Amino acid sequence: MLLRLGKTALVGTVAALFVLFAFGNLTDYGSNWAFVQHVLAMDTIFADSTLRWRAITDPTLQTLFYWSIIGWQLATAAVLVTATARLALATGDPARFQAVKGYAAVGLMMALLLYGLGFTVVGGEWFAMWQSHQWNGLESANRFITLTGIVLIVLMQGEGGGAAPTS
Repeated sequence: MLLRLGKTALVGTVAALFVLFAFGNLTDYGSNWAFVQHVLAMDTIFADSTLRWRAITDPTLQTLFYWSIIGWQLATAAVLVTATARLALATGDPARFQAVKGYAAVGLMMALLLYGLGFTVVGGEWFAMWQSHQWNGLESANRFITLTGIVLIVLMQGEGGGAAPTS
């Protein structure tokens, strides 16, 4: 039961992180809005970069990108908060806990997609965020990917430490 409680706490940790991400973006809108604008505009990448043609400077499209990020964070937070509650309610029953782990795995994969696909692939590579010294979120994205990936791996381990049965 202690392993199930630990797994629940780990999923809850990532849930809390996503609640705070969304809350921060909604209550301090301007800080991360500036980040999104600069990354999409590619205005702080290397001066001689030939990738600038990829830039998005239209404020409407930039807003759409930003709200897509916030929406994904809110959806991920909702799935992970619900998953944490489901796991907590199932900690006393190994079979039931196993049955509800999939919902938590979906939330964790949503988190990995945001920071893996959204920030690393799209922001980091397509918009060349890695070239910016001022607006480079790759280090932060890597921290979130690492935390979430570790939680997903731990969650999916079976009670005896081996891999959980697949469905």
